Amino acid sequence: MLDIALFRENADVVRQALANRQMDTAIVDQVIEIDQKRRQILIEVEALKAERNTVSKEISRLKDQAERQQKIEAMRMVGEKIASLDEEVKQVDEQLRSLLSTIPNIPDPQTPLGKDEHDNKVVKTVGDIPKFDFELQPHWDLGTRLGIIDFDQGVKITGSRFYVLSGAGARLQRALIAYMLDLHSKQGYTEKYPPFMVRGETLYSSGQLPKFADNLYHDHEEDLWMVPTAEVPLTGLHMGDIIEKQLPLRYTAYTPCFRREKMSAGRDVRGIKRGHQFDKVEMYIFCEPQDSPRELEKMLADAEQTCALLGLPYRVLSLCTGDLGFGSQITYDIEVWAAGCGEWLEVSSVSNVGEFQARRANIKYRSKDTGKTNFVHTLNGSGLGMPRTLIAVLENNQQADGSIVVPEVLRPWMGGIDVIRPE
Repeated sequence: MLDIALFRENADVVRQALANRQMDTAIVDQVIEIDQKRRQILIEVEALKAERNTVSKEISRLKDQAERQQKIEAMRMVGEKIASLDEEVKQVDEQLRSLLSTIPNIPDPQTPLGKDEHDNKVVKTVGDIPKFDFELQPHWDLGTRLGIIDFDQGVKITGSRFYVLSGAGARLQRALIAYMLDLHSKQGYTEKYPPFMVRGETLYSSGQLPKFADNLYHDHEEDLWMVPTAEVPLTGLHMGDIIEKQLPLRYTAYTPCFRREKMSAGRDVRGIKRGHQFDKVEMYIFCEPQDSPRELEKMLADAEQTCALLGLPYRVLSLCTGDLGFGSQITYDIEVWAAGCGEWLEVSSVSNVGEFQARRANIKYRSKDTGKTNFVHTLNGSGLGMPRTLIAVLENNQQADGSIVVPEVLRPWMGGIDVIRPE
């Protein structure tokens, strides 16, 4: 959430930020109007309270009972007016909070200007696209022939956009998760195993509500929500806290992720590229504001190392303002090459969110120098997301006979399986 002071003192900055995001700027004037109304009511309330205090002192000194009763009656009416205005302030506060919660973060000056994903900038490409002397198979054919991906069973037990991993396929997915968690632990992140369901307050704090409510799975009876990403519970770990520990705090966590996004038929959703449930390993950092640019570079390097050790060719993109996520100031996407699909697949978004989430979640730290409290900065990044990482591992390591060579870094979790062959 943005600081209301930005609207009072630098409204044009917010307008320009929204314009750069290809959004309507009229909401800025709405916020300013409601904020002014709120402040006017507060001025009136304070004046009435001051009047009541003054008259109350006068009443205590009055000897004339008629005059005393007259003033008491007048102050009773003043009290009713104060109560009415206090209630009006609450309503205006909620209206203001509701508006502010729908406004995205201010893009970082380093974020390139652009309208949509076509204006994202390729920062670098690492590794060579593998060449093969045989006809490549996409993972939906490769996995089916190997007996490690079963689409029919997924549809049978749940419906479209679900699938079942079997045998070495299930083990390979588990190996990827374990590999990533162990790697991130070595990179300086503390592993967490959070709940996969959270309260609405936790989703609000991380910036998922109210904007993405339609994409979330909600248990209305218990008022619990399935997590769309581990970023949500990791943000919630310190909701309402003043962090006294030495910053930065770096966390990593595995969760399944659940999203109700609508998916159209076509090549983009064939196979396991997109689904309502998928696994992801997340990285998350709480740090002091001056350190967040450096922490962003670290997180990006850590995500890149995850790809490099798997032997996956990858490229890094800087997202433009028109494609930037709701809470992000600056984001780098990492895409890996999938040889069978013949395309780049996004497996990670690494973002500096600044104080946007911390302000919503009221997460602060105490300065060692001044003793004062300030909002922390938060950063998040996939490290990495499945199933697209799994797709790239399968397709890039396929052999002419249809088998798949397991990357060396994953073999400790494969129980002696170095090559996946038809079952």
